[in-house]
Amino acid sequence: MSVSLKAQQPIPDELDLLPVESESEFNLGEYLAMVRRHWKLVAAASLVCTAAGAIHYAITPKAYMATATIQIERRTLAPALSSQAPWLESYFDAEYYPTEYKLLESRGLAERVVKRLDLLADPAFNPRATGRAAAVTADDDQAALGGLAERLRGGLGVEPVRSTQLVEITYRASSPAFAARAANGFADAFIDMGIEYRFTSAGKTSSFLNSQIEALKKELDDKEAKLQAFSRRTDIVTMEPSSNVTLQRLQALNNSYIDAKNARIDKEASYQGLLTAPPETIADSLQPGVVGSLRSDELKMERDYDTKLKVYKPEWPAMVELKGEIEKNKQHISAVVHEAVETARKSAYAAYATALRQEQAIEAEINKLKSQAMDQNSQAAEFQNLGVEIKTRRELLDKLMREQSENEVQARLQDTRDSNVHIVDRALVPGGPFYPSLRKDVSYGLLFGLLIGVGAALLIEFLDRTVKTAEEVERKIGLPTLAVIQDIDEAGRAYGYSGRYGYGYGYGYGAEPVPVARVRPGRGAKEAAAAGSAAAGAPGSGIATGPAGWLERKKGNGNSPTQIELVPHELPRTQISEAYRSLRTALLLSSARELKVVAVTSAAAGEGKTATTTNLAIVLAQLGRPVLIVDADLRKPRLHQVFKISNQTGLVSHLTSNVDADEIVLPTTIPNLWITPSGPIAPNPSELLSSDRMFDWLRAARTRFEYIIIDTPPALAVTDATIVGVIADGVVLTLRSGKVTREEARLCRDRLRQADVRILGAVLNRYRSTHSGLGRRYRAYETYVAAEKPAAPQAGSAA
Repeated sequence: MSVSLKAQQPIPDELDLLPVESESEFNLGEYLAMVRRHWKLVAAASLVCTAAGAIHYAITPKAYMATATIQIERRTLAPALSSQAPWLESYFDAEYYPTEYKLLESRGLAERVVKRLDLLADPAFNPRATGRAAAVTADDDQAALGGLAERLRGGLGVEPVRSTQLVEITYRASSPAFAARAANGFADAFIDMGIEYRFTSAGKTSSFLNSQIEALKKELDDKEAKLQAFSRRTDIVTMEPSSNVTLQRLQALNNSYIDAKNARIDKEASYQGLLTAPPETIADSLQPGVVGSLRSDELKMERDYDTKLKVYKPEWPAMVELKGEIEKNKQHISAVVHEAVETARKSAYAAYATALRQEQAIEAEINKLKSQAMDQNSQAAEFQNLGVEIKTRRELLDKLMREQSENEVQARLQDTRDSNVHIVDRALVPGGPFYPSLRKDVSYGLLFGLLIGVGAALLIEFLDRTVKTAEEVERKIGLPTLAVIQDIDEAGRAYGYSGRYGYGYGYGYGAEPVPVARVRPGRGAKEAAAAGSAAAGAPGSGIATGPAGWLERKKGNGNSPTQIELVPHELPRTQISEAYRSLRTALLLSSARELKVVAVTSAAAGEGKTATTTNLAIVLAQLGRPVLIVDADLRKPRLHQVFKISNQTGLVSHLTSNVDADEIVLPTTIPNLWITPSGPIAPNPSELLSSDRMFDWLRAARTRFEYIIIDTPPALAVTDATIVGVIADGVVLTLRSGKVTREEARLCRDRLRQADVRILGAVLNRYRSTHSGLGRRYRAYETYVAAEKPAAPQAGSAA
């Protein structure tokens, strides 16, 4: 059952193109594929940078580092004499440790280390030590000392250990012994500097305290003498309340006045509460139960009245009598309540008036005693001020004397060299260099090399705008991919032979034409074929004739190049042949309307138009249908070279002269396949292809052949492909992987669409697995096709 190309239902004139993906989409797989395509560049950059890291390690002078660890405690030297809590001292002195770290890095400490280690006279550290003059000034010595100290600080490093009191003092030098010596020297000098500063400050403080104590003692004696003289003159001995009768009475009256005032306030509050409280509440508080009992009797009589009212009328004598008793009971309750309220309010007011009079009497007595005390205070004010001054100076004197005692204790601790800084670990002579590190240099070199290589690979890829994969054809160009043709070089290596494409055709750089037999004008098609066979090889010459003979020569030498144009016929079970069969299937199933004439073109030269044309025609002929190949490239034809026939008579001959149409249709050695060469080079190819004679010839060929495959020039170079595409049923666009740019492919697509040419899809030629990480997907076909190799050369095959 054959596949029919007859139209079953109408479809649009132009196939819907695939949506073009935005250029800014991020696809990690594409970036990985970019790097994979340039793995040699990445490897080379990594190797060069790694070698540079090794060279850097070899030429860099070695540096050694020694580390000494010290502990800096935040405490005083005499904790027993300190009146401040250690945690409080640390809290309010948060800058203590940063100050200590800066002191470790100071030039003053470095000068102490220079003196301590005697580096001024060390030729290894101070090259000028041997050439110094005998007579130098103090300024010169100080300048030399400062210069050496700055030089010594260059290798110093101070690193606090986090969340501890420990500090690491590191020193880097070209000599391991000097590195350890310098690190220990800084630790020892820092301890000595702390002790010296501390005891120097204690001595100055002690001298200041002695002078202040003597001055306070003299001032205190003067104040006491003045106080004694004033006491004898005014007969005032003391101002204590225990010895002053007036003050004692005043204090007692003050206490009584407070009690009287509180009592008056309570009584007044009670009286005001009775004025505002409900009368019944006041009566009930004075006579508990009386008012309540009366109210209960009243409620009982009212309920009895309401009950009888349901039987008797209000005018009934018994009802009138009962109503009068109720009114009398209410009047009695009101009288009892009013009497109780009046009694309570009068009693409360009397108590309030008594308390008020008592308060006023005590207040008058207090005012009298205050006037007497004020007379005494005018003379005792000076006496009291002198007493306060003497007391204040005495307290200050006691404090200064305690501080002087503490300083004397600290001064006596100087001989013990007690310090809050301790050496935990002394620096040892390092066993190996600290810098440079071979592992770091090589690792960083490898890392930088990878970054440079990957960056260069990505840059090359971003600058490279060519189409490489089928996915790019669909997403970037917007055309469906009909087939992906693997590079024959890569496929040849898989089968064990070396191959190359027959893409020698090109504008300006095409292959040289192969010599073919010439046919004189007027000879028929059969004579032209015979002449072509004779030109290809004559009997007895040792060379086979025709395409079959070419195949025999190729198979006789395993190292001869394989021609891509005839692979489906010569090696039908290879991966490339299967790819062309996939192209055939895609075309047969791509459209529901008639598809008999298919034109093949490309954007630029050298993209495999001729190979696609011939191989597509071969695989269509293998279906058992008559197929015609037409070489419509009238500028640089090549099909006659592929099939080794004469090009003296062809399509141009029929379009420009009276050559019969049958004479330009030549058979090939491939079953069911005929060819129409281009013929002589014409000066006006576009006009010939757009002529009515070309349209009539193609219409006649439709009735004879099932499929017609037309090879055309590049669409961007000339307009011939557009002209042929208009009269064909569809155009197949061939794109060479890694050569044609996206812009060229889009321009070719748009140019064909502007002419209403139906684009069937694209064929990606010369695809290599390195063009994408998806190459394995196409190499997987090898498991389904046989690896067909050319036959090994046999003895006598050339004879």
